[in-house]
Amino acid sequence: MKVNQKILQTYLNPAVTRPASAPRTKNLPVPKGAAFQDLLNQEIQNADSIRFSNHAALRMKQRNISFDNQEMAKINEAFTRAEDKGAKESLFLTQKAALVVSVPNRTVITAVDPDSMKQNVFTNIDSAMFV
Repeated sequence: MKVNQKILQTYLNPAVTRPASAPRTKNLPVPKGAAFQDLLNQEIQNADSIRFSNHAALRMKQRNISFDNQEMAKINEAFTRAEDKGAKESLFLTQKAALVVSVPNRTVITAVDPDSMKQNVFTNIDSAMFV
């Protein structure tokens, strides 16, 4: 590997002024607020929670679909079981709705109420689970 000696000397010799393109470090102020450990712990907790895509949230609102805490706990358990089986995109069938989910992301992609379910075809799923 050829090394440009002039560039190498510029970076190794402290007496030589570095070119303007050389990266500079700044002493940035430490942001006020939560400590890094607190933010990390919060993100770890959020990693286990269920997320709803904008599309799913809109469909749930339009179709008047909502889940109580007990139902959400069952859906959360379904995510864990599907993940243990290696599922990627799954169909969760509940009493209130069919949910197409991304298992690795723990995200509900869309929701379909029972009345709309009759004519739907669910594609791009690798598993289905009754919740």
